[in-house]
Amino acid sequence: MNNILITGANGQLGSELKSLTKNTAQEHFFYTDVQELDITDHSAVLQFIEINSIHMIINCAAYTSVDKAESAFEISAALNHLAVENFAKIAKEKALKLIHISTDYVFDGNKCTPYNETDTSNPQSVYGETKLAGELAMQAINPKNSIIIRTSWVYSSFGANFVKTMLRLASERATLGVISDQIGTPTYAGDLAKIILKILPKLNNEEVTVYHYSNEGVCSWYDFSKAIFEIKKINIQVNPITSAAYPTAAKRPFYSVLNKNKLKTKFNIEIPYWRDALKRCLESLE
Repeated sequence: MNNILITGANGQLGSELKSLTKNTAQEHFFYTDVQELDITDHSAVLQFIEINSIHMIINCAAYTSVDKAESAFEISAALNHLAVENFAKIAKEKALKLIHISTDYVFDGNKCTPYNETDTSNPQSVYGETKLAGELAMQAINPKNSIIIRTSWVYSSFGANFVKTMLRLASERATLGVISDQIGTPTYAGDLAKIILKILPKLNNEEVTVYHYSNEGVCSWYDFSKAIFEIKKINIQVNPITSAAYPTAAKRPFYSVLNKNKLKTKFNIEIPYWRDALKRCLESLE
């Protein structure tokens, strides 16, 4: 039986993983968040892994408050960079499998075709910078049987996210303005969680490998919001607005569609279309 550590277990992806694995008989899962384990403390992480005989790590923990990160570099760097470095060092020392979750924000968004794993990174925010630093640290340490999965626009039936925000705002207002000039692909965390559990036992690589995952298809935040209201049959006026009309502390990529062919080919998987995934998430919320 494998002992598997899932960090960030109270977040969106961690919660989806928890819901899928709590009744699993083949593996024993350990779920931690900040209350149970300080992942920025190398000694604490090493002790936890040794005491519980951990064989595999799925690191979902991160500082994901994109705008707050602009004025909170230290905590963002600690969780997004130094903690990843801790896991990579321990994974190499103990010969553990490691899956680390990263982000489309490592790119600047200036392309007009889907980003490949080998495309040049150029983050435009503290969040993106610290997530990229974590990636680079993991690649430099290079534990075997370890991968990085970059994802985008994550939402879930758990936690705070765009879908829940839209539903809340629709209950409070008759009209909404939603950004239409940022293009990407939503990722239902429940689908990503299933993929992670499928590929984890199959990891067999000498060097840290980067993969991309989101649901299939392309949309703007405006399109995303319209789909939410259409599926839920909510009658609300949604107006497209530009990013310039809605300034934020952190700069977002204008285009961050991810090419997922590498992951699909390597692990022989099919990825659901984003609207289909959204419908399933909204059904689970009911």
